[in-house]
Amino acid sequence: MARRQGHRPQPLCKALLQRRHLHRAKEHRQHNGLQHLNLTMIEIKELTKVYRDAPALDRVSLKIEEGELFSFLGPNGAGKTTLMLILSTLLRPTSGTAFVDGHDVLREPERVKREVGVLFQETSLDGRLTGRENLEVQAVLYDVPKEERRERIDEMLDFVGLLDWADEPVERYSGGMQRRLEIARALIHRPRILLLDEPTLGLDPKAREAVWTHIKRLEEMTTVLTTNYIEEAEALSQRVAIMDTGRIVALGPPEELKASLGRDVAHVTCSDPEGLRDLLSGLGYVGDVQVDGRRLSFTIEAGRRKELLEALSDYELESMEVRGPTLSDVFRSHTGRSIHVPFSQQRTGRRRLGRKRRRMG
Repeated sequence: MARRQGHRPQPLCKALLQRRHLHRAKEHRQHNGLQHLNLTMIEIKELTKVYRDAPALDRVSLKIEEGELFSFLGPNGAGKTTLMLILSTLLRPTSGTAFVDGHDVLREPERVKREVGVLFQETSLDGRLTGRENLEVQAVLYDVPKEERRERIDEMLDFVGLLDWADEPVERYSGGMQRRLEIARALIHRPRILLLDEPTLGLDPKAREAVWTHIKRLEEMTTVLTTNYIEEAEALSQRVAIMDTGRIVALGPPEELKASLGRDVAHVTCSDPEGLRDLLSGLGYVGDVQVDGRRLSFTIEAGRRKELLEALSDYELESMEVRGPTLSDVFRSHTGRSIHVPFSQQRTGRRRLGRKRRRMG
């Protein structure tokens, strides 16, 4: 297949996604006198889900505003996917509820489904169908008018940089290309809210950054994603909810969460870690000293790096690093643990296609 050289995807036409969004938002503001306030697009109230006496979600409450790019960050088992399943009406909570664009997920599931586009961890693309055909199936399911389908599908394919691959079977796509196609599919019915559950899980760094680029271009759309990648939450999010064992342990803009620690983070390698720990424990501006073999990790009060270097000047160090805090440090400060992503999930090749994939031949 001859593909156009040098073609670059054009910015997504705002009218395609936001025509209905902005019109309704404007009407709502004018009617209620809220000219300067954002709308609450998602409101979660005391949401709880219990599996066999073990809570996957434990009284979670928060609001997500119109146009916000919001992340739930936490390790496997934190409750992130359970929350997304409830918001997309695919799972009922044990107690509490949530409102999506003003619609109760329990009482108005069909209205909610019309307002959200969803991308889950496991792909459900049909590998034998082409990219265009996969989008065509989704357009039919969501009652996109027949006369609009071709134009809308082309615009979505162009937005995710797959227009030149539109007529290739999806089984020939790389993992990153499949994920981008799933984003296009989630947008085909013009939702007001996009839910992305671990959108880059299993992708290599290059493919991950390509997906990030397209997520960032979703201007003015309310986008909610879950992730256990620290760098993903920091790169994409306007606000982050850090989750652990079904609860939100910290909430706010990434920079504010990191600044709230008020401390830098240091890592030191030496031949006598126990002796160095005793020394560090005697310094009032040092805290959270942890030893892992020959490596020590600890925090120091911001602005005290020079004093630390003087205190360690007579100590024989193999390596030393002092840096500002990350969201991983915020998580550790609240839980005493690190977010760990199994190596098997960090880098894989092509994503395994869903059950809809047919055998060749």
